[in-house]
Amino acid sequence: MAKKYILALDQGTTSSRTVLFDDKGKICGISQRETEQIYPKHGWVEQNAVEIYQSQLETMHKVIRDNNIDFEDILSIGITNQRETTVVWNKKTGEPVYNAIVWQDVRTSKYCKQLKKDETLNSYIQENTGLVIDSYFSATKVKWILDNVPKARIMAEKNELLFGTVDTWLLWNLTKGKVHATDYSNASRTMLYNIVKLDWDLHLLNNFEIPASMLPEVRSSNHHYGNFEFDNHKIPVTGIAGDQQAALFGQACFEKGEIKNTYGTGCFLLMNTGSKPKFSEHGLLTTIAWGLDGKIDYALEGSVFIAGAAIQWLRDGLQLIDNAKDSEYFATQVKEDSSVYVVPAFAGLGAPYWDMDARGSIFGLTRDTGKNHLIKATLESLAYRSKDLIVSMEEDSGVRLASLKVDGGACANNYLMQFQADILDTPVERAEIIESTALGAAYLSGIGVGLWKKEDILKNRKIQKEFQPEMDAVKRKKLYATWKKAVSRSMDWEE
Repeated sequence: MAKKYILALDQGTTSSRTVLFDDKGKICGISQRETEQIYPKHGWVEQNAVEIYQSQLETMHKVIRDNNIDFEDILSIGITNQRETTVVWNKKTGEPVYNAIVWQDVRTSKYCKQLKKDETLNSYIQENTGLVIDSYFSATKVKWILDNVPKARIMAEKNELLFGTVDTWLLWNLTKGKVHATDYSNASRTMLYNIVKLDWDLHLLNNFEIPASMLPEVRSSNHHYGNFEFDNHKIPVTGIAGDQQAALFGQACFEKGEIKNTYGTGCFLLMNTGSKPKFSEHGLLTTIAWGLDGKIDYALEGSVFIAGAAIQWLRDGLQLIDNAKDSEYFATQVKEDSSVYVVPAFAGLGAPYWDMDARGSIFGLTRDTGKNHLIKATLESLAYRSKDLIVSMEEDSGVRLASLKVDGGACANNYLMQFQADILDTPVERAEIIESTALGAAYLSGIGVGLWKKEDILKNRKIQKEFQPEMDAVKRKKLYATWKKAVSRSMDWEE
């Protein structure tokens, strides 16, 4: 019998990738293409939605060609995606009415501040969506498009427009406009979905003046959504999850209390909280982890908006490194304890601070500060921000973190992972397959076609390296206290 494969479409903030997995869950090939970021105004971040789909399609075909795979050997497709990024398009022509507004975009922050003054609305949103009022989420982005793009609102009210996060946009195009749907995990990131009642929230739709006709159908994460038809072949799309929930699944965090951290463009820490939502008292988000065969798992989440993007800033903005991988070498060249701190609040601060007006800052510069100090401090900022989230998560859950499962591109950096273990005083486990986001999408899709069960996923998981804490307690406490001081001075900067 010929080997069978699953395609995981991993559409991220800065690139589109397709990862080819065999029926044992092993990576057979990867194709990746960077996507353009558009910055029309200060604080605005956009992408060309058509380019997103075309780049994803291109990588899918390339990985198949490069590995000499026949379409008939592909069992199914799984999709995982940058969340909250908002696309609105014409349902007849398929043309977007505006660029995709990226999750990092803060154009609606002023409007969100006005909404936050309404304590009743604040409470309603947290208790029913698990989120906080912030420009991060899709709701205010959709409203902005309807209010600011000519004729958009008129078209929406005539049932001529569709809204979707990136998974929905990809699915609609893959199925040639036959399927307008999303999964529970992506729906829960819109600030329009009621995670308690498991339905679009009519009160919030009315509040944001968004017609219900624009919204996709919400289905389980391992649902058979539809088929990608190509060259007389029909490949079922049987798995969808937002990137961070997919990574939680890929790391086999199936039990209540299990935690993973993904170091990607942003940094996202999720804890599985089981079959009931746990609402945070420390600035974390309550979200749906996944819907599997009609059963819902929830999670607590902390979000760092800028993580790997800060390393890209070192490369592209400051031109201090030629390659992101070089950051590890330069960081290790600083032998003494550095007093330099970088707070990467380029798009404000997420949990637990939720300050849309914070901005990126550097503290502790002296005459002998060089590029190595800046590189080292930038890497360390990822670990500090992750600790911010874990402290909040421990306080919410009452559970002390025993170990941290890590994935994402930046977790390959040994210096960062060792510092993470040191500042947490907790072992850090790096999985053998760090492409947990794509792996989670593949697993969900594989379950959808009956290839795997959750027990198989647990057996497949292997640890590539474990980092043990080595820092003494006095030093750890001092470093983190100084970090907190740096964060406080970066807040409330933008007027």
